[in-house]
Amino acid sequence: MTSKLLPMDSQWLDSVVAIEKAAHSHPWADSLLMKPEARFGCNRVLVENGKVVGYFFAQCVAGEASLLNIAVAPECQGKGYGKQLLQAFLDCMREAGGEEAWLEVRESNTPAIRLYESLGFNEFDRRYDYYPTATGREDALIMSYWFE
Repeated sequence: MTSKLLPMDSQWLDSVVAIEKAAHSHPWADSLLMKPEARFGCNRVLVENGKVVGYFFAQCVAGEASLLNIAVAPECQGKGYGKQLLQAFLDCMREAGGEEAWLEVRESNTPAIRLYESLGFNEFDRRYDYYPTATGREDALIMSYWFE
């Protein structure tokens, strides 16, 4: 792959918004996606041949890294981009002094859960009825990763 991981800046935001809306049943508001990176943030895009194929939003505060949002364009899923993004998140958080990393995932998102487990995340807890669905609500799995 000839993909590049780049800091998220304004030139990529329209693509990020489009992917967010296509990849998530309940996407973040545009205003959240377009906020500048916070002091402890690490927001990145994965660009392949000049096109954004995925992104993540993350932060690391006092050694605790949080993956706030991650997505790969639906037409680009299954090609290893999610794994590249997740590994980049871990690398970025390690450099920022991360001691542990956390994320939440819909319990129905088995491809994502398998990906997270493949890189060392483990289910730690559960938030009941956390995510909205078309027919009600579903649980969020809380997964953790310990840096060595």
